[in-house]
Amino acid sequence: MNEIIVVGAGFFGATFANLAAQDGKKVTVIEKRNHIGGNSYTEMNKETGIEIHKYGSHLFHTSNARVWEYLNYFSTFNDYQHHVWTKHLNKYYSLPINLDTINRFFKTDFTPEQAFAFLKNKIHMNVEINNFEDKAISLIGRDLYEAFIKNYTKKQWQLDPKELPEEIISRLPVRYNYNSRYFSDKYEGIPIKGYTKIFEKMLDHENIELNLNIDFFDIKSNIDSKSIIIYTGPIDRYFNYEFGLLGWRTLDFKTEVIDVNDFQGTSVMNYADLDVEFTRIHEFKHLHPEREYINNKTIIMKEFSRFATENDEPYYPINSKSDREKLSKYRKLMREENNTIFGGRLGSYQYLDMHMAIASAFSKYNEYING
Repeated sequence: MNEIIVVGAGFFGATFANLAAQDGKKVTVIEKRNHIGGNSYTEMNKETGIEIHKYGSHLFHTSNARVWEYLNYFSTFNDYQHHVWTKHLNKYYSLPINLDTINRFFKTDFTPEQAFAFLKNKIHMNVEINNFEDKAISLIGRDLYEAFIKNYTKKQWQLDPKELPEEIISRLPVRYNYNSRYFSDKYEGIPIKGYTKIFEKMLDHENIELNLNIDFFDIKSNIDSKSIIIYTGPIDRYFNYEFGLLGWRTLDFKTEVIDVNDFQGTSVMNYADLDVEFTRIHEFKHLHPEREYINNKTIIMKEFSRFATENDEPYYPINSKSDREKLSKYRKLMREENNTIFGGRLGSYQYLDMHMAIASAFSKYNEYING
């Protein structure tokens, strides 16, 4: 084994491995799956020539110039900007909530100032905020909340919004103009050749040894005690669930090839109502408007959300009160673990966007390796 063992080939692990290799250190990357890239993995569908995001649409955005410059060393990006639509009672609305959403929903023709005054009258500012629902209503009012947020949240979390903490929705954006961009970051786009090509270049280094289809826990006892382990798997699994399972949401996907050129006119369509079982539909050809597609076909992916079991791929930390109590205990064990650095979404029990995972790898590499 080499001096640095990276467990997991997602953005945190691949970035850490690449930084170490560039510094002349020997790195072994161990990945349990049969592919690199973690949940950002993409693959080409041969029938249609459409690149599929196997684990749901991954939209890269950041205002961190260093992260942007780093990734652009491995790939150029197209100029894709993410816009989301939601379907409610067979009508389509723009998200995040903006002036167009407000006017369409209330059948009005407000100016920005009129819309602001209108919503302000609907928001009860003096209501005590104890949960997700209270917070949402304090931001957008009950009408918009019940139309676009309440039932979508029930499907996404399988919980009544009153049972969820307010922090989940604390940054719900409301715009009183026609800006329909989902993100507000300085940099945004999709890698021209897909995410997998980025990971291939990051890990293509003479100082990196890549091993797929290997479970870290099957070989853990054989690792030299002097090696530095970069662990990006679940925290609770590392400590053999000593304090119990941490709560996660997972996603199931149903992919279909459809004989039309364009199914929904956008890359992501949310479904806000409970009579639709899935939460959203992805249509991947919209992520690459620069590509030409010959076949009169498209690919859609329906996304379903549920509680994760021990054998599922975890996506979103539930972060309930009991989860936070367990996490505190696990973090105490993490601090006591010699020669092991925990990172990434699973290793930190945080929902990290891609740019956040890369920035975190920069930070931890400088702190623990260079430092």
